[in-house]
Amino acid sequence: MFLSVFDMFKVGIGPSSSHTIGPMVAAARFLDHLRAQPFEVVSLKASLHGSLAFTGIGHSTDRATVLGLAGFRADDYDRNKADIEIVRITNDGWVEPDGLPRLTFKPKEHLKFDYGPPLEGHPNGMILKGCDAQGDVVTQVTYYSIGGGFVLTADELASGADKDDGAPVTFPFKSASGMLEMAAESGLSIADMKRQNELSRITGTELNTRLDRLWQVMNDCINRGLVTDGILPGGLFVKRRAKGIHDALLAEAGVNQTAPHTINDWMSAYAMAVNEENAAGGQVVTAPTNGAAGVVPAAIRYYLDHVPSASKDKIADFLLTAAAIGGLVKFNASISGAEAGCQAEVGSAAAMAAAGLCAVLGGTPEQIENAAEIALEHHLGMTCDPVRGLVQVPCIERNGLGAIKAVSAASLALRGDGTHLVPLDAAIETMRQTGADMSVKYKETSLGGLAVNVPNC
Repeated sequence: MFLSVFDMFKVGIGPSSSHTIGPMVAAARFLDHLRAQPFEVVSLKASLHGSLAFTGIGHSTDRATVLGLAGFRADDYDRNKADIEIVRITNDGWVEPDGLPRLTFKPKEHLKFDYGPPLEGHPNGMILKGCDAQGDVVTQVTYYSIGGGFVLTADELASGADKDDGAPVTFPFKSASGMLEMAAESGLSIADMKRQNELSRITGTELNTRLDRLWQVMNDCINRGLVTDGILPGGLFVKRRAKGIHDALLAEAGVNQTAPHTINDWMSAYAMAVNEENAAGGQVVTAPTNGAAGVVPAAIRYYLDHVPSASKDKIADFLLTAAAIGGLVKFNASISGAEAGCQAEVGSAAAMAAAGLCAVLGGTPEQIENAAEIALEHHLGMTCDPVRGLVQVPCIERNGLGAIKAVSAASLALRGDGTHLVPLDAAIETMRQTGADMSVKYKETSLGGLAVNVPNC
């Protein structure tokens, strides 16, 4: 089992990895599909299903699909160009992606929100179609956005084509127990094993450069959020709070003896800064999703700014360790809120952050596994119930609390020797089972929970 650190952490745009980045990725794949076809396509159609339909407006899924079909990509997204292009497409009714002729596409007519039963493969489904001059469909592909920006076609999902078939890796652990066994046998840390696995696919220089960029984008996102105020888009009129909290904390420093618990406010400010940027459609790093993008950066920033022994040289180890844990969760359960609720998003992120922090604070592999388990265990059963389908309430504050839990979990694990009753594998399996049993209305459709009990207009 191999999931790259760059699969778990992707540079993208807000507000949702599964509902914004995923559809944009799917659209790019469909354009590649059209480029390989021998027949003529003159127009496009698209339909969104399941959670992509029910919360698509709030997650900008329609905008992402339109821009994706116009050739925009999440990893080098230019917001100003995108805003101009959206207006033009809406007015003119066509797109002209590179390598293809001008294609008729009128979003109001050709992009359908299907509020019927979801498609069979996954709650986040979409169908993209190419039509001839008569308007008849000549090719179509069903895509599933399975969380964290990962996208599979229906055929890939059915055939298991999502399994890794790249070069063999040195430490192919598929479970936490297997990971600990390999660590014991090799004498290496989890980060070092993960690094060796990455080096089976890319060079050391590329690995280090790309890891540096991940943290740069994460940290830039925090910094933008800490200096930006105003009202978030979407109609809930949610006020940005990270800047106000941060300003107050800076004003208190050196003036009054602040209570020790204010460190939680610092972590919340860092996490909320990221998720306010995400809600505004800014550039973020999926960690492992956009809805949970603030937890890992907040834990790293806590480490750098508030731990006296901190070193920037250890950020790579933090990210590699976190990615190893995130890979186990994705492989054995899910990181998709539409599939398993928010336990799969903020819960997974907290486990990843706890493991990464424990690692850079000197934790053993056993303590790191314990930290991840503590963080995940205490998110089990958490529903995904965004008000009006926006990644704002309760998502923004929830990332702050996820970061606090992650730091607490790492601290508790470091107080022990790594022995504990509930293995991480058991917590991951429990999350999978809980997600399978959870009613669909508590899994990102905004049909239950806070989404129906809080006035949203």
